[in-house]
Amino acid sequence: MPDIRQVLGASTHSLLNRDHRKLVVAAVLLILVITVSAVWYIKRSGGSELFKTAEITRGDLTIVVTATGTLEPVNQVDVGVELSGLVRTVEVDVNDIVKKGQVLARLDTERLTARVVETRAAYDAAKAKLEEAKTTLVEYEKKYERLKGLAEKQLYSQQDFDTARATYERAIAAVSSAKAQVRAARATLTANQTDLSKAVIVSPINGIVLNRNVEPGQTVAASFQTPVLFTLAEDLTQMELHVDVDEADVGKVKAEQPARFTVDAYPDRDFEARIIKVNYAPKVQEDVVTYEALLGVQNDDLVLRPGMTATAEIVTRVIKDALLVPNGALRFTPPKPETKQKTSGVRSLLPGPRRRTVEQKPVNGDKKAVRKQTIWTLRDEQPVAVSITTGATDGRVTEITSGNIESGMVVLVDVIKTKKK
Repeated sequence: MPDIRQVLGASTHSLLNRDHRKLVVAAVLLILVITVSAVWYIKRSGGSELFKTAEITRGDLTIVVTATGTLEPVNQVDVGVELSGLVRTVEVDVNDIVKKGQVLARLDTERLTARVVETRAAYDAAKAKLEEAKTTLVEYEKKYERLKGLAEKQLYSQQDFDTARATYERAIAAVSSAKAQVRAARATLTANQTDLSKAVIVSPINGIVLNRNVEPGQTVAASFQTPVLFTLAEDLTQMELHVDVDEADVGKVKAEQPARFTVDAYPDRDFEARIIKVNYAPKVQEDVVTYEALLGVQNDDLVLRPGMTATAEIVTRVIKDALLVPNGALRFTPPKPETKQKTSGVRSLLPGPRRRTVEQKPVNGDKKAVRKQTIWTLRDEQPVAVSITTGATDGRVTEITSGNIESGMVVLVDVIKTKKK
């Protein structure tokens, strides 16, 4: 006969298992009810979608290449000094307008003047010696000719005649030597006169003083390198803009193309320019290759200054009367509609098969390249795809070269989700 304690223990364990199963089932049912209610609430409280639209337009499309650079004078001259010495006076200052030949500064000329006086005296002495040598030559020439006639008649000894001939030849050599001394003295005088003239620094051009690097009383030393005393710019009404064009864009930039640029000093003003030339020599900095382009700039009101940083837009192509679509429409893809089917709350939470999406690959390469793309319009309040062929773009709008599109047609560029009240 079984022990009463064993019977009671077995009964108690059975009751506990049944109570545990009831609690688990109740908990699962409660979770399902809460989940279904939450899903229903989420679906009921879902929002609607509004589409942001734009219109297809017709107009001119301007393609530009952007580059940055600095403004420089057409002709900039560094004025230096070839002599060493003390600066006596400085007669111009920064921003002064100067004329060609105008005195800019003067060096002390005391020693240079003394040298000129000394060499001029030496030159005069050399010329006097030359005249003396010429006179002597004439005298010995006459004596030589007279003795020559007597010697031929044997009225004069041959020895005396040879002595007269040697004296005559020495007189000829003395004249040649005196001429050489005159040339040397004249060269020395000319060199000293040139040095004296270089002590007066004059402007080589008509222009404006950009920099002054000298003061009165300063000593300049012209040894291995000429000291630069002034920097002059010629006619700032004509300037040049030097910009660096990226190697990807240099093939589109050509001489005579128009351009416009801005400077930080006048951010609300556009200045006109035109390409003069594009250099073939590359500029490489940190593995970035650029090519320098030179633009001509008219600066009649003198508001532009050398060294200003400018951002230029070079017009490389203009398409007249083009059909244009905003670039936002080319990037837009409408959201996929939710699947409307009856499922249980649990089924809607279970992971299903992954939806396949079509990725729109970005288009790289030449902006002039023709390519197939898709835009979206509204028909019966639903997005409808329209295939088009596009051409050039300026980064904001793109040319439509073909497709069932006309000016004024509304296209989708974005979607805005709003919550139901």
